[in-house]
Formats: sequence, C-alpha cells, structure tokens
Amino acid sequence: MAERAMTPVEVPQAILDRFKQVPVATVYTVVQRKLGLDSPCFMQGVRPMTPGKRLAARARTLRFLPPRPDLNRQTRIGEDSPEYKAMARCGPGDVLVADMMGKRYAAVAGDVKLVQLAMNRADGLVTDGAIRDLDVLIQEEYNLIVYAQERTPLWGRPWADPAYENEDIQCGGVLVRPGDVLVGDDDGIVVVPSWLAAEVVEEAEEHEEVEQYVKQKIKEERVAPGKYYPPTPEMFEEYRRHKKG
Repeated sequence: MAERAMTPVEVPQAILDRFKQVPVATVYTVVQRKLGLDSPCFMQGVRPMTPGKRLAARARTLRFLPPRPDLNRQTRIGEDSPEYKAMARCGPGDVLVADMMGKRYAAVAGDVKLVQLAMNRADGLVTDGAIRDLDVLIQEEYNLIVYAQERTPLWGRPWADPAYENEDIQCGGVLVRPGDVLVGDDDGIVVVPSWLAAEVVEEAEEHEEVEQYVKQKIKEERVAPGKYYPPTPEMFEEYRRHKKG
C-alpha cells in the first residue's frame, strides 16, 4: 500500500449505518483490493447464529488463553475480571469480539454473563469459539447479533479462560484491533480497519451500484456476464457518466 496514516480512529454511527446497506461480499472485495491478499479480512469458520440480521459495529476485544492457576489468580477478580471490563466498554454501535483460539465448542459466555451486553444495548458478539444459551438470548430478547463457530452446552474450560481485554487479538484467523469495524451478514464477517472504514464504505457503495448497472446491461442485451463482468475501470467511468445524466 502507498504511504498513509494508519492511526486508529473512532468510527461514527453514520458510517456504521452505511455499511449495513452494503453486502459483505462487496465490502470484502474493496478491503482486499486496498489491503492486498496477504492481509486476510474474512473470518474463517465464524458463521451467523442469528441469521437475517446485519452487523456493522466497532470491535471491543477480549482474549482467551488456556487455563492455569497463576493466570486464574490474576484474572478471576469478580466484576473487574477481563470479560466484564470488555463488556463494559460495549454500548450501542459496539460488538464484543472474543479470541477463543478457534476452540470450536468452548463457550465464550452464556445468558447470565451476557446480560451485561444486553443492558448496555451493545450490537452483538463475535467469537471463533461457541455460544452458550442461544435460545435464552433470543427468547428473552437480548437483541444481540451473534456470530460463532458453533452452539454448545459446554463452558470455556478446559480449553480457555478470559485473560486480557482491549488489546489486539485474532478471531477466525483475522487481526482485530480495538475500534475496527466488523461488517456481517449471512455470508459471514469481514474486518475493516477503523482508519480505512470511511474510504471502504464509499467505494463499496459505488462498487455495488456499478454491479447493479452491469447486471441491468447484461439483462437488457441478453449477453453472457463475461462481456461486462468483472467491471473494469472503464465501466466505472461509464457508470459515473450515466449517473450524472
């Protein structure tokens, strides 16, 4: 990438709302074009547990580690434990993102702990582990959008305990830094660096408009999609002229 400022920023709600109108597939296309293929942005193995809902929220991070007595003494300190401090950072427009080291059936939390997210009116929870008590979250209207590898009746142990919050983590093989934007639909989750979010949503909106324009040309001319797709820079220019009228 060209030299540029990459300082994390607080992404405003107006940008998040715009992301909710763009398919994740389009967001992925733009992010990979800007970051390069050697910077993964799609979370592998993380799937929607509350399908049909769109997520675009700022990441508040929580890192799990394998249990050990010395770590437990440091972190199991009641309401000041890492998971509660992480959830306390979450409000409207925020999502708790938990690095469970990919432990498929290890629960990040259940309904009792996650009531803190519901009380804070956070947008949701994303983890590369599992979600416990999902039926309760839905029946009691926690209003959380949830992405995880699996559902589970198990606890985090013997695989993982919450250890650190508000730091860089991985989730689903992707770097997540506090404040990054997680964009999700039923296709999965894409991570957008906070400092790139405004630029990505603008380009994603135009990319989606160009693809709709290309589909209409294909239908009207009854030609194979390969005539116009994928759209070239020249097609983008054609669309811009068309849009101006």
